[in-house]
Amino acid sequence: MHTATRVARGFTLIELVITIAVGSVVVAFMAMFIVTPMTIYTAQTRRAMLVDAADSALRFIGRDLRAALPNSVRVSASGSVTALELLATADGARYQDSGPLSNPALALDLTAADGAFATTVPFTQLTLPWMSNAYFLSIYNVGVPGANAYQMANVITPAGTTITISAGATANQDLVTLSPAFQFAFGSPGQRVFLVSGPVSYLCDTSAATLTRYSGYTIASAQPASAAALTAAGASAALVASNVAGCQFVLSAGTAQRNALATLTLQIAQSGESVQLLHQVQVVNAP
Repeated sequence: MHTATRVARGFTLIELVITIAVGSVVVAFMAMFIVTPMTIYTAQTRRAMLVDAADSALRFIGRDLRAALPNSVRVSASGSVTALELLATADGARYQDSGPLSNPALALDLTAADGAFATTVPFTQLTLPWMSNAYFLSIYNVGVPGANAYQMANVITPAGTTITISAGATANQDLVTLSPAFQFAFGSPGQRVFLVSGPVSYLCDTSAATLTRYSGYTIASAQPASAAALTAAGASAALVASNVAGCQFVLSAGTAQRNALATLTLQIAQSGESVQLLHQVQVVNAP
């Protein structure tokens, strides 16, 4: 009688090496199909974030430009810094330039200092009654010497003027009082009067890779084109975009009948990815 003997045998070294080699090839092929799509997805996500950041920054500037006092936008560039400044408006109306015979005081007097007048089209963004000595009223700013709001004369009320706006007797009438009284040098062809909240500046600094918005500072005839100058004037800073690699602000001046055009270019770069967006904004010129 013969007894069956089972012989146990393991892997040989050659078989183990072949198995490892084949497994490595399989893993390498799998990595090609997994890593490459992941890399592409990560790059697309990063580019989308950069596009969103640039688009948000440009639209933020565009919003301020559309609310700018006519003919108040100015641009300068020096070294790595490009600056854009404007006078922001909070509201606007149309003043009455000829009063009824029963009450001629409702008309704005352009021949002498006037402390009270009425509107024929009301302010719409204010809750009446409204009063402030931190805002300004401007009429017929055309941005030239003698009619430039940045000079704080003739076409804009002085700093510290108390402006009070209350509801008038009719639906479209607001009553405006100024203390002290002020004489506007020129009348607006469209009887437009603007309520100005103050200056706003955007500084694009490619050396610091930042785009920053400044507000709450004093109006000056010379454009402040540095962070130091704006801080000295009392400005508050708010970061709009980081990783800024380049920017360009160009203002194509229009006329009283044709809007100006602001062309804004912003480039943002991060982790080897870079996007550049261009945004154009029409700026109202009619004073």
